[in-house]
Amino acid sequence: MAAVSNDKRPVDIHQSPPLDLSIPYNPAWVKGRTILVTGGAGGFGAAFVRKWAGHGATVIFGDINTEQGDQVARDIQKETGNKNVHFVHCDVTDWQSQVNLFKEAVKLSPHGGIDTVVANAGIAKADILQFPCDLSVAEPKQPKWQMLDVNLTGVMYTSHLAMFYLPRNPGSKNCTPDSDPATAPRDRHLLFLGSVASLAGVPLSPQYAASKHAVLGLFRSLRGTSFAQGIRVNIVCPYYIDTPMMPAFLRIAIAGGGLGKVEDVVDAATRFTADSRILGRGVVVGPKIKLKPDDNGELKYLGEDADIQPSAVWEVYADDFQYTDASVRAIVNSLNAIQKAQGWIGWAKDCLAALAYGVGLGGKK
Repeated sequence: MAAVSNDKRPVDIHQSPPLDLSIPYNPAWVKGRTILVTGGAGGFGAAFVRKWAGHGATVIFGDINTEQGDQVARDIQKETGNKNVHFVHCDVTDWQSQVNLFKEAVKLSPHGGIDTVVANAGIAKADILQFPCDLSVAEPKQPKWQMLDVNLTGVMYTSHLAMFYLPRNPGSKNCTPDSDPATAPRDRHLLFLGSVASLAGVPLSPQYAASKHAVLGLFRSLRGTSFAQGIRVNIVCPYYIDTPMMPAFLRIAIAGGGLGKVEDVVDAATRFTADSRILGRGVVVGPKIKLKPDDNGELKYLGEDADIQPSAVWEVYADDFQYTDASVRAIVNSLNAIQKAQGWIGWAKDCLAALAYGVGLGGKK
């Protein structure tokens, strides 16, 4: 069964057709592959490492937090029984540090190559661009753009190194939509972690949104040329996800609309990583809700009683992003509809939960 629909493939961009997410994939397809992950000591990165190691992949991950990274590697080795899980200290904003991570990954790889590179490392924090200046002084101090350093420069370094090392993967072949992921030899895959901020502006976070818009632009540019080296490029753009990175004020701002789950982000990333037939595609991952296209093709929220399977994943930019704005608007309208359907009670419950989380009373879901 094909992993994608039967739509005609674009002739100007070498990519697979729009995804059919109802078609299952097998996460065990990652077995035997070597995967490099930046920012793997926590958040999505640690969840990726745990998932893929559990299915038999060799995973080398880097992070600036040495103590946490070492502990995560030991814990995952113990949980999965997979000894091919390795932590390497890495500061993604430092070129030589990333070079060392890639070199070490090649040494630790059972087959001497890297199959997938996941440019995951990223940060979100208070944005000095929004309120930059003390107006009582003669001129502002030079700002430090830490989010841009990590979220953009670090990702550019990772991408550059991926383009160097992925084609040097022994035994690998050019990726095509016609490959068999169950039997495909060495893969060549670059996976980006974008954000809903890659697609839409985020109030009070212009620096973060700028960095994630840039990652989206990088993905869209690379997917048009990476086929020449047999490399497939994909991107996962999480909506607001229920993690410790999600501050209380944002939880209140979207109260009643729901948060996405880490496991759904991991599932989307695993589909891209495991299925070598998927080239040049991207998805947004949000709260799991019941949606169905109307006669105009726009997604509509059907309510929790609707007799259909809920979904947390939408491909929002099929056919070279022609419908990106419309698709993002459809998702936002759907979330607004959920808020309206749940009413003030749902809004109040989410606000109370957000406040509890902010003062340290929120537990893991």
